[in-house]
Amino acid sequence: MRNWLTLSVAAVIASLGAGLATAQDAELPPITEFDRSETVIIHNPEGSLANPGWFNIWASGGGGLSTGLQQLTMDTLWYIDPNAGIDGATYYSLAAGPAEYNEDFTSVTVPLREGIFWSDGVEFTADDVVFTVETQRDTPGMNWSGAFSTQVDTVEALDPYTVQFNLKAPNSRFHLLFAVRWNGAWIMPKHVFENVDDLLSFDNNPPVSLGAYTLHSFDPNGTWYIWERRDDWERTTIAAYGDSVPRFVIYRNNIAMDNRLIEMRNGNLDMIHDLTPEATFAIMRDDPDVQGWFPGFPFAHPDPTLPMFIFNHQNEKFQDRRVRWALALMLDARALSMASYRGAATLSAISIPPTGTHPDDYHAPMQEELINFELDTGTRVIRPYNPDIGLQIADMVRPEFGDQVPTDPDVIRRSFGFGWWDQDLEAAAELLTDAGFTRQGNNWVMPNGEPFAFTLMVPSSGVINRLGTMAAQLWTQAGVQVNAEVAPDSWTRQAAGDYEANVAWSVETYGGHPDLAFFLDSHHSQFVAEPGAVQPARNWMRWTNPELDRIIEEIRGVDFDDPRALELGREFVRLHLQEMPNIPVMSYNVFAVQSNRFWTGWPSSENPYANPVTNWSNARYILTQISPVE
Repeated sequence: MRNWLTLSVAAVIASLGAGLATAQDAELPPITEFDRSETVIIHNPEGSLANPGWFNIWASGGGGLSTGLQQLTMDTLWYIDPNAGIDGATYYSLAAGPAEYNEDFTSVTVPLREGIFWSDGVEFTADDVVFTVETQRDTPGMNWSGAFSTQVDTVEALDPYTVQFNLKAPNSRFHLLFAVRWNGAWIMPKHVFENVDDLLSFDNNPPVSLGAYTLHSFDPNGTWYIWERRDDWERTTIAAYGDSVPRFVIYRNNIAMDNRLIEMRNGNLDMIHDLTPEATFAIMRDDPDVQGWFPGFPFAHPDPTLPMFIFNHQNEKFQDRRVRWALALMLDARALSMASYRGAATLSAISIPPTGTHPDDYHAPMQEELINFELDTGTRVIRPYNPDIGLQIADMVRPEFGDQVPTDPDVIRRSFGFGWWDQDLEAAAELLTDAGFTRQGNNWVMPNGEPFAFTLMVPSSGVINRLGTMAAQLWTQAGVQVNAEVAPDSWTRQAAGDYEANVAWSVETYGGHPDLAFFLDSHHSQFVAEPGAVQPARNWMRWTNPELDRIIEEIRGVDFDDPRALELGREFVRLHLQEMPNIPVMSYNVFAVQSNRFWTGWPSSENPYANPVTNWSNARYILTQISPVE
């Protein structure tokens, strides 16, 4: 075991600010009882849990999801990693192969793996899948009841290792209910739940596991969970991807942001879900054993979600594309990046997160189109895209971070973003004038004679708060009076349509697969709610467009892996550019870090076999690739 260079408390305070000397608010599990060469300790970003002993993941009861429960004990038919994956982003887990649809996508047959066993020795079969679907379909209140009741007519086991779903309507993406992104429709142990009278009150404690681990112990106060490797873990699907996994895995939650760094310093965390940018910069500067996603600045992992400025299209202020484009051109991407992530942002001018395989499927191939993209301001035609903004931001942070900032332009574009729109206040003014707006002094006035002003909801703290606050300042300086309102209930209000603008995301993708159905199907006009009614996820802006409907409907009619789906995805990008229904800004960069003090082999941009963010279910594959440090 290598010697450990301890960072003094004084150094932590100097790096992060006063008041961070101890980690007393973090309840410690009995770490000293476990050999660290056999034990991995993972940060769970969940806070206090109302019901720590609740392990029924199929019904809401106040328990945690990222305690190791969904990462280590659950399984379903497929996984799709947000990154490259160990051997491709798509994993055949309980399924032995791809979903096999009939010609009109009304029926799908799935072959299942043989020789997979629950932790109590009962074999997994098609009966478990049938039970999972029928039970939740017929039990309102269970987590997947709505999805199954609206889509599944019948489900049957054709034999012990083959299941067939007969659908109520054609759906070429039905199988994605069982394809894990962050989570998925987990398979239930029929032999356990068929004996339960009240499925909604059953705590499932301890859970029978289909994964490589079973519950060892947990804190009744809900701050830590310890899982132990099954003796027969080779009879689980994870065994196909590695020769070994750690004997013990400890998940710790309810750790304050600042104390996460201290606990890693103390050897009590191997993986941190996220830190502040400032804390990440400090630990990267001072600890050679700690790594981020990128080997240098900006360190963070681009999540397959896309923070953007979302406008309520049922509000008259935002119904003209010229207005939305004018608001985009009033922004300075460099200022947004520096204010939010201190320059460690990964920008995206298009409505696709710059993560996983998306840079190769969308961003890089479409660069020439973006450079040549023309926008008519009503006065002239401009080309607003700047492919070098990422390079400019790299130059801005290089004086502070020196050699940690890459110099290769291609590497910079992959980490800082491929480009964004130039701030062009003159063009923005031309667009607003063309839309009938006028100026009174420095302020814009709408065609109805009222001042052009609106409220932008922002979170109470963090990088997205800083992003929204800076945008409000830039818009106000450009003559649009924007108030940044701290709104802890912004997601609820956004769904209800009780807002003018918000900084959040309406785009979430698989990351490791080019298909956009995870979010795009929800953008169809059939799902747009009337004003005053709750909007189903994820078309929060309530955007309707006949061409958008056409793209979505065609995607529904092609196979998930059909190359045509990628072409249709690019058509969506082009339509979004024309209409600018919301303003994409950057990936939601997660400052996930890992320590190589006790374990090594973590995923990174240079070895992108998995998403390093700890609460994703895909994190289970990381445990097959890491090894103890000798």
